[in-house]
Amino acid sequence: MVRIAQVGVGYWGPNLLRNLSSNYDSTIKAVVDPSKERQEFVKKTYPGIHVTDELDSIINDPGIDAVVIATPVASHYDLTIQALNKGKHVLVEKPMATKTDQVREISQLARKKKLVAMVGHTFLFNSAVRYVKSIIESGELGDIRYIYSQRLNLGRIRDDVDALWNLAPHDISIIQYWLNEPEPIKIDKIGMDYVQKGIDDVAFMNIAYPNNIMAHIHVSWLDPHKIRKMTVVGSKKMVVYDDIAENKVMIYDKGIDRMAVLGEQMDFDNPVTFSFNHRSGEVFIPVIDWVEPLKIEIDHFLKCIQNNIPCITGPEHAEKVVRILEMAK
Repeated sequence: MVRIAQVGVGYWGPNLLRNLSSNYDSTIKAVVDPSKERQEFVKKTYPGIHVTDELDSIINDPGIDAVVIATPVASHYDLTIQALNKGKHVLVEKPMATKTDQVREISQLARKKKLVAMVGHTFLFNSAVRYVKSIIESGELGDIRYIYSQRLNLGRIRDDVDALWNLAPHDISIIQYWLNEPEPIKIDKIGMDYVQKGIDDVAFMNIAYPNNIMAHIHVSWLDPHKIRKMTVVGSKKMVVYDDIAENKVMIYDKGIDRMAVLGEQMDFDNPVTFSFNHRSGEVFIPVIDWVEPLKIEIDHFLKCIQNNIPCITGPEHAEKVVRILEMAK
């Protein structure tokens, strides 16, 4: 059993606590939160868990093996470093830190201490996201041409990070995962702060990857529609992943094919003698077994601790996501 303490039980924290408490490989020893209201929530919901507002009491407790951090973004780096220095494995919510150098420092410390440091990029444990990756790697889509994503809603407005840092880590981590962690060639971003000065409510990010692959990310908490959708366009087929739809993955046998036309000199190879065929075939909806991604993420974190294996969302993956966010000026 991995003995765990959780720091923070705000917006996302209750979901983590629920999955941790129901996992047979872990036991929750303590929860830390400065809010009396959140402390009362934990006491009523999980009466057997020790609740405190004193971080040092769990950081210095030799009876705790791992710390799960679900606090405001600005605190992720400091809390993770403190926990690692005290010999605790760490699962920290996204992003792992706000600077690439900080993630690299976390990576070096975890390696030195032989501890697990993992970031909560939950969508990489989503069965639909993993299915799309399997399609891409099978070659069914052909050459990947571009990917675009929309992560939109009206609210929840944050004051500690902007919409890009709040929402885009999800899409960046998915795109990096689908494309096998490439290094971007060029990144640009435009955003606007309509509600709070200095905090963008909406942002559009463009990423150019090797092999002529483009990615476009649109995030906003100031939109009339709730959308969680990503589209991958390939040379053979296209796929749409819609996280809030009943059919989460739809594969479209659509595309534009070049067709050789007999030239004046009986030449099929002359590039000027090509015409184009607009292909619109069937739409395939695969059956995907659904398991809560956060449950799979928690399972993975615990298995990495127990078996001393690398995490899918370890510091190397986390560093690339943060670097892309940093480069989006």
